[in-house]
Amino acid sequence: MSARPAHAPNAPNIVLILADDLGFSDIGCYGSEIRTPHLDGLARGGVRMSSFYNTARCSPSRASLLTGLHPHQTGVGILTGDTRPAGYPGDLDSSCATMADLLGARGYRTSAIGKWHLARDVRTPNDAWPTRRGFDTFWGPLGGACSYFDPATMASDETLLEIEEEDFHLTEQLGERAAQVIDSAAGGPDPFFLYLPFTAPHWPLHARPEEIDSYRGVYDRGWDAVRQERLRAMTRQGVFDGLAAALTPRDPGVPAWDETADQAWQARRMQTYAAQVTAMDQAIGRVLDALDRTGSRENTMVLFLSDNGGCAEEIAPGWADDMDPVPYNLPTRTRAGTRVRRGNAPWIDPGGADTFASYGRPWANVSNTPFREYKHWVHEGGVATPLIVSWPGGGLRPGWDRSPHQLTDVLPTVLDAVGTASRTLAGHSLEDPALEGRSMLDAWRRVGTGGTGGTNSPASTASTASTAHPLFFEHEGHGAIRRGAWKCVRTHGGPWELYDMAADRTETTDLAPSRPALVEELAATWQQWAVRCGVKDRRPIEDQRPARPRPGLIADFSSTVTRDREREREREREQERVHEQERYDSTRD
Repeated sequence: MSARPAHAPNAPNIVLILADDLGFSDIGCYGSEIRTPHLDGLARGGVRMSSFYNTARCSPSRASLLTGLHPHQTGVGILTGDTRPAGYPGDLDSSCATMADLLGARGYRTSAIGKWHLARDVRTPNDAWPTRRGFDTFWGPLGGACSYFDPATMASDETLLEIEEEDFHLTEQLGERAAQVIDSAAGGPDPFFLYLPFTAPHWPLHARPEEIDSYRGVYDRGWDAVRQERLRAMTRQGVFDGLAAALTPRDPGVPAWDETADQAWQARRMQTYAAQVTAMDQAIGRVLDALDRTGSRENTMVLFLSDNGGCAEEIAPGWADDMDPVPYNLPTRTRAGTRVRRGNAPWIDPGGADTFASYGRPWANVSNTPFREYKHWVHEGGVATPLIVSWPGGGLRPGWDRSPHQLTDVLPTVLDAVGTASRTLAGHSLEDPALEGRSMLDAWRRVGTGGTGGTNSPASTASTASTAHPLFFEHEGHGAIRRGAWKCVRTHGGPWELYDMAADRTETTDLAPSRPALVEELAATWQQWAVRCGVKDRRPIEDQRPARPRPGLIADFSSTVTRDREREREREREQERVHEQERYDSTRD
C-alpha cells in the first residue's frame, strides 16, 4: 500500500453533513419547534448563514457541493438517469475532481457514509461510484430515496448489501457508522474528511413509534399557526435582522386548517416528519460525541446544510405491489411479510415499515417558512437552506453571516481551510473548468466584528459585497440569478420576476414591470452563464418523453381535502377499499 501524500501542518479535519429535503425553518436554531439540540448547540458556537443556497434538487446539489461546479457542468443536471440526447448523462462526470479527490491527494483519509445518488447504475461498480471518486470507504444507499427500515441499493465500498437486521433504522445506522469512522481515523497521523449525507427527512415518513408519539399534540393547531409561530421565532433569533421578511400567503392549493378534513391524520404526518428530523439530529449528536471523545473537535470544521427545500411531492394511495413496474426503492412487503401500503390517505397511518408516504404540500409550506415554493423550484422556498459551520480552533466568530452564497462556494472554502496552494490534481486541472465559487472563510472570521455579512452588518453591506459574485440557478427550466440585493427568477415557461431581497426576502412584490432594463440585463447575464455551463433547454427534454408514461410513485394528486368534501371523500375511500380487496382477491385465485 502506497504512503499517503503529505498534508499541511495542523490541517483541520472536515465533517460535511447534508440533510435531504429539509426546509429552511425545520431546525430549532432557524425557528422550528422540532427538537434539534445538537444542531442548535453547533450553531451557538459557530456561524449561521441566512442567505445560503442549494440547487433545488437532490443529485444536482450533491454534484455541485462535491465538485465546486454547477451541476450542469458535472453531467448531473436533473437527477441520475440518462436524459440524452436532449438532456444530461445523469452520471457524475469523471473529469470533475471531487472534494474527496482533492483532500485525498493532500494526505486526508476520506469516507462517505450515507446517500450517494450520483450514479445512474447502482448495481455494477463504475466510475461514478464513491470509491472511484476519491473516497477510501463508503457505506450507504447508492440510489435515491428508500425505506428507512429496509433500504434499497445499499453498498459497503463496492459490495452490494442486503440488510437483514430486524431492528434496523437507516438514520441511526448512519450516525453510528460515521462515529466509528471518526473513532478509527482520529487515532491516526492523518487528518480525515467525513462526508455524511443523510436520507432524512426525505420521504417515506418512517420513524420510531416513541419518537412520533413525543410530538403528539404539537401539530394539532395546524399549519397556519405553525407557520406564524416559526416566523416569530426566526425574528427573535435574528435570522432576518436588517432584512424585511413578511410571511408569504398560504399556498393557494392548501386550505385553511380550520376548513381541513382529517386533521388528526394530517397532524400525524407532520409528527412523523418531525420525528425524522429529531432522529437525524440524534445521529449528528453521535458524530459530535465522537469528535469530543477523541479530542478532535477543536481542529475539525463541521458544516451542516440541506440539499433543497421542503418537498411538496405527493404519493397516490394504493398497494406497493400493484405498481407495474414496482420502483426499485419501494418494498412490497415488510420483513414480517406484511403488504406495504404506499401513498397519502387518512387510512394509511405513516411511520411504520408497512407504509410509504410523504407529508405533502401543506406541511412542506411550513418547512419552507416564510418563503413560497418548494423543492424543484428556484424561488426561495426551493433553494434557501440553513448552513451552520463550527470550527473551534479555526478563528471563526460566532454569529450570523448574511452575505449570499451557494453550493459552489463550499469546496473553495474547504480548500482555503486546509491551506492548499496547488489547484491541480493528476488528471484534473481545477482551472478548466475553473471552480465557480469563492471562499467564505474570511467572512466567517469577521462575522462577530461587524464586518461584511456579520451580525451587526446592514443588509446593504452584504448586498454590496456580493455584487461581484452573482449566484446562478437552473433546474427543470426554472431559472434565477441573484446579484447583490437583486434576484431575477422565473418558473419554466414563465416571465422573469424581479425582487429586492433586502426589502423583500420572501419574494412578494414583483418589481419587473417597473425595472424592465434591469430585468433585461440580469436575464442576459443568466443566459450567458447558462450557455457557458451547458444548461440544456427544458422543452426538448420534455418532448422526448413517452407520450403516455406509466404512472410513477410521485403523483399529480392532492391529499388535502376540506370539510365540505369529507363525506364525498369517505364514499371514495370505501369504494377504494372494495376495489383493493377485489384486486387482492383476484391475485389469489
